[in-house]
Amino acid sequence: MKKNNSVLRGPDVALRSLSNTLLPWVAAVVILTMLPSVFAANSTITIMNQMAITIIFALSYNMLLGQAGMLSFGHAIYLGFGGFMCIHVMNHLQAVGVPIPLPFLPLFAGFFSMGMAMLIGSFSTRRSGTVFAMISLGVVELVASYSIIGYSFFRGGGVGGDRTLGVPFFGVEFLRQIEVYYLISFWLVVSVGLMYLFTQTPMGRMANAVRDNPERAEYLGYSARWVRFFSFCAAGFFAGVAGGLFAINYELATAENLSVQASGTILMIAFLGGIGVFYGPILGAVVFTLLQTVLSLHTDLWQLYVGVLFLAAVMFFPSGLAGVLIMHLSVIGQNRWVGLIGPYFKTVGPAVIGTLGVCGLVELVFHSRHLARGGQEMTLFWITFHTSNPAPWLIAAGVAIIGIWISKRNAPALSTAWLAICD
Repeated sequence: MKKNNSVLRGPDVALRSLSNTLLPWVAAVVILTMLPSVFAANSTITIMNQMAITIIFALSYNMLLGQAGMLSFGHAIYLGFGGFMCIHVMNHLQAVGVPIPLPFLPLFAGFFSMGMAMLIGSFSTRRSGTVFAMISLGVVELVASYSIIGYSFFRGGGVGGDRTLGVPFFGVEFLRQIEVYYLISFWLVVSVGLMYLFTQTPMGRMANAVRDNPERAEYLGYSARWVRFFSFCAAGFFAGVAGGLFAINYELATAENLSVQASGTILMIAFLGGIGVFYGPILGAVVFTLLQTVLSLHTDLWQLYVGVLFLAAVMFFPSGLAGVLIMHLSVIGQNRWVGLIGPYFKTVGPAVIGTLGVCGLVELVFHSRHLARGGQEMTLFWITFHTSNPAPWLIAAGVAIIGIWISKRNAPALSTAWLAICD
């Protein structure tokens, strides 16, 4: 009888495991479908489009760094290749009248970028570590320089197009931004799903092995070079898809997407989110896009704050935002989080207030150094005042010093609370 019960429980366990696997994906699809009804403004939808494109690009970079251990300073060229190819195909199809709808164009971009990744990876993936990183840096400088002078493909650094002139897709002409949003969301779900499945394949697992111990992988009979090569090509494909979606969204392909700066930005996004976890780059892309689009509306120094946040993450939270989230989820799962409320309130709260004070001082200095004639009036934290008045300076300095001092004084108590929970 016990044997029959165990046999009957088998399908239940498998069904429960399948439901737990599919639940996050179903939830993601539902959220993506409902977001435009919550945030209906075109500007907000544009931000969400940029966020989705950045997520695909960041996850493709994580296939190199997080999965295969290849530090690349030139991954952005595949984003750029995909964007230019998508625009060229879009314009050509409209000129000759070939009935290929707009949603299929990211495939052309992805395969073209994968072809370029095969060409570049044929020699760059022969080496790893610092040598690979330097090769990628040289390649991106070469491509970025040629994109300015080359006309046949790059058109001197930029190509424009009109997505609305193509063949309608089931009556949708992609005139409205929300229609582009659903197109990008579709490719977001498909791309993230395929990249996740790649991590579960033997090739994806061997990429982890080559990242951790290439000598042992070679000893077991696997070629570390070919594992790196296939991962490199797959990452190039999805970066190209992201580039194609960028071109569709903005109706423009530009040489800026081929630059070292774009490659450095995606490296920063991946590290900020956490390269050790699959969804880490997703968190990094969401946070960075919000800082880039929302924070930049309020201050010209948003890049400074993003840089400081990146340095803090690398120095104090090397596992990124995903690592911090996992650490706290494990504590919550063990019902030990109550003991952290007080120490967090006493430590993190003053730290946030002190950080705002430091930001206030930075903004005051910046405004004073770039002061226009008669422009002493300044609005900071929704408060308008004159920078010639010493009170705002004293208040910002006092808040910064007191907040940081209180946080530093209470930090040992928070550390002790964490040690008590871990024990």
